[in-house]
Amino acid sequence: MRTDRVLADIKAVILDMDGLVLDTESSYFKAWQMAAEKMGHHLTDRFCLTLSGLQYQDVERRIQDYCGTRLDLSEFNRLSGHCWREHVAVHGIAIKKGFFDLLRVIREKNLSYCLATNSLQQNALQCLRYAGLEAVFPLLVGREAVAEGKPSPAIFYRAATMMNHPISVCLIVEDSPTGIAAASQTSAQSVFVPSVSPADADSSALADFVVADLKQLAEIVQLAGVIGYN
Repeated sequence: MRTDRVLADIKAVILDMDGLVLDTESSYFKAWQMAAEKMGHHLTDRFCLTLSGLQYQDVERRIQDYCGTRLDLSEFNRLSGHCWREHVAVHGIAIKKGFFDLLRVIREKNLSYCLATNSLQQNALQCLRYAGLEAVFPLLVGREAVAEGKPSPAIFYRAATMMNHPISVCLIVEDSPTGIAAASQTSAQSVFVPSVSPADADSSALADFVVADLKQLAEIVQLAGVIGYN
């Protein structure tokens, strides 16, 4: 993992949700696989990993291409939603390692922070409730807040504006190639926390930092400078 660079002064942290703060992606993959099986199709684990970080319209298109045009997307969405709710009602949604370490450091340094996700806000809030984090984030920017989701960087600019900071003083933290591709189009510093191993080489090259988990990122942010407020 590349941690040899020095994190420059920052005022705010923009976090992705799925696969970074919450282990939601494994529950999505399970639900999509269960729904596909009910409809006579099979989604491999390897294929599901290629859907990481995508907005749902792109997920639908990939699944349609994979299963064939005869797949009834409306029925697939209904079944997968039902399967997902059943799964998380029993198992909940796990919080990724190191999140609370990072949250503590962010708060100690009085940094602004928010979630910026390709999920719709209503769905993201539901996930946070299942994980017990519904009261943690002062700001959640969902997919509907911008015209284009990631890999467009629009959602990061929107998040920075809503926190009253220029994007240049923000740190963007992502776990997927899609998110890092979006972050690389801004002047923010970026951190890649790969949710899939081995880490994508192209994404690693685009990011300013590559770390194993949020606990390691917390240590880097702890040592970083903070731009003073006027």
